Amino acid sequence: MVLAAASVALAAGCTAQTAGTGSAGAGGSAGPSGSSSARPSASASASASASASPSESESATPEASPTDDGKAPSASPTFPTPEPSGSASDGATASPALMKDGDENEQVRELQARLRQGKFFDRAPTGFYGTMTAGSVRAFQKKQGLDATGSVDEATWQRLLGASRKPTADELKPSTTNALDAPAPACMTGRVLCISKESRTLAWMIDGKVVSSMDVRFGSENTPTREGTFSVGWKAREWTSTIYHTPMPYAMFFSGGQAVHYSADFAARGYAGASHGCVNVRDRAKLSALFDQVKVGDKVVVHW
Repeated sequence: MVLAAASVALAAGCTAQTAGTGSAGAGGSAGPSGSSSARPSASASASASASASPSESESATPEASPTDDGKAPSASPTFPTPEPSGSASDGATASPALMKDGDENEQVRELQARLRQGKFFDRAPTGFYGTMTAGSVRAFQKKQGLDATGSVDEATWQRLLGASRKPTADELKPSTTNALDAPAPACMTGRVLCISKESRTLAWMIDGKVVSSMDVRFGSENTPTREGTFSVGWKAREWTSTIYHTPMPYAMFFSGGQAVHYSADFAARGYAGASHGCVNVRDRAKLSALFDQVKVGDKVVVHW
């Protein structure tokens, strides 16, 4: 089966790109970016088979080298405290937003880490300002007696600076995975790679119970990761993209050339990048263990 699958995989492989950019590869369709708030206009549901010829997937060339545990070296960034403009105060008209839905940068990562200190944000910082971050900001604003806009203005930012401390490097890029979403109904029976675009997580589930979980990222808006119920068509412990000529270790192909696999770029840059459709994993050790457990034919569910 491995030889047969490999013989039809002459066009398998895609690479990482800056989030929100890139062009669609073969078989690409309009869809979401790798963010927690983007949603596609339509969803595709298909089942990949062992005989399918992959046409799109990815791998990555890192811009920075991850540490031995697969995490990128990080330092706690510093940002200048904004000068009060006098236009934002309790009960007054809010000043222009410093951070808002759709932003993605290191200041958003610090915002999430500070909110997490106060238990307003319950997952690892991603640096992306999506609906979950907006909800956490809104909860903080309500507790502080500020207008609950869900966006960060000067008043909100300075209140948060006063109510928290500078995050450590581990708080900015913690070892723990993002909190899991409630699994989709299709994930509750059998052996399933249950992948949530909302929480950016992969949960390996057997008969409705989570065996292991890990962070993932997805394709950009131009090269989306397809949604739906699929199955693992074939696996390759060592695979090199035939399109981009970059490594794709522990690849488990589930929809044409789209696969779950380890990404050194994801380990190094986190959510600053995106794939060309594959599901990237940044924890190599966890994925290695998962690769040994997953069998060809196991279900793959990609959902919001």
